[in-house]
Amino acid sequence: MADRVEACVRRIAIIGAGQAGLQLALGLQAADYDVTLVSERTAEQLRDGRVTSTQLMFGPALALERAAGLNLWDDRAPVMRGLEMNQWDPTAEEPWSARFATAYDAEVRSVDQRVKLSAWLELFEARGGRVEFRAADADDLAGIAARHELTVVATGRGALSSLFGRDEARSVYDRPQRALAAFYACGVTPRGDESDAYLRVTGMPSAGDAIVLQALTVGGPCEILLLEAKFGGPYDCWQDRPEPREGLRRAVELLRTYAPWEHERFARAEPTDGGAALYGAITPTVRHGVAALGAGQYVLGMADAVVVNDPITGQGANNAARAAAAYLDAIVRRGELQYDERWMRETFDAYWEHTRYVHAFTDLMLRQPPAEHVSRLVRATFEHPELAHRFANGYADPLDYHDWLMDPERADACLVKLAGSR
Repeated sequence: MADRVEACVRRIAIIGAGQAGLQLALGLQAADYDVTLVSERTAEQLRDGRVTSTQLMFGPALALERAAGLNLWDDRAPVMRGLEMNQWDPTAEEPWSARFATAYDAEVRSVDQRVKLSAWLELFEARGGRVEFRAADADDLAGIAARHELTVVATGRGALSSLFGRDEARSVYDRPQRALAAFYACGVTPRGDESDAYLRVTGMPSAGDAIVLQALTVGGPCEILLLEAKFGGPYDCWQDRPEPREGLRRAVELLRTYAPWEHERFARAEPTDGGAALYGAITPTVRHGVAALGAGQYVLGMADAVVVNDPITGQGANNAARAAAAYLDAIVRRGELQYDERWMRETFDAYWEHTRYVHAFTDLMLRQPPAEHVSRLVRATFEHPELAHRFANGYADPLDYHDWLMDPERADACLVKLAGSR
């Protein structure tokens, strides 16, 4: 009898131990699947390494973690209470500035992925999970797929993601739109008002955006400074990739000119640790959801392996959490049927049905110059508190933007309605 039960256990491989890969692995493990996880790094290496992201998670994604019992930091991770947005241009012929601050309807948190992923990896192993610590490449996939009924690629790093092929119809950009620099800092001086607990964005046309968020890192609470630099502008100065202390010093000096209210806060800040800086540039890309390996073998792509967004809208970790939850549900509902190519494509397509709104929103916010109707709506957020509130809370589920921000005609209708309500 025991042998017969064992024979029914379905074997699944997951390549990549990020937010999506580990969340899916832990979910499948809880549902009694036989899971093999391939991770490039051990929990200790993850925890002691450099920062890998500026993860920002909104209420719906946090709810998915909570439903899975993976919300291990609720008592320690700061909660961001709202959004403060500043836009200004002191260099314009007619200098101008605008600001709004509005509350979030649900919690917003950030947990350093070094903290989260190392803990989840240890949890997976403690529960008996099988982990292969190595960097899998394209040549490994056929062997892995042959030993498992389903292989999911959940990493966008290296050559594995290129197996899935760029989806030209769904990919707007063919190169990065911003240069990125991020710093985890301690010793930030509070201003003493509600905005200390807010996610804060300062946009300046010639420079880009300075984004500040509260987070939990390896040493405790901190603040993250993310500079989204327009190429050729003053924020675009990270080609030498300085160590955290020099990088943060340079970033704070830039704030003196381009976000002076943030410079006041960060003037005495220090890096949280020796790995507290991150530099890069991301090409927003949609790839095909399934890759053919030959000889009738296929693998399923998930999260960053197939859909990559610039972090300007903070959607990466949220997409990963949604992907893991959606794929887990599809796998469980499949029962004992084969995970064939058709099922894989249907699984990705079902995930894309929602994620397309997220990707379109991020692409729209990156566009330079901004679409005219978007500029008008963003300007209106500074005059209409109800629109500012809707804009800020749409980040939690960008599907809402489809009804008023994404389309010029709907944008016009929204503005007419606002004008009529005054």
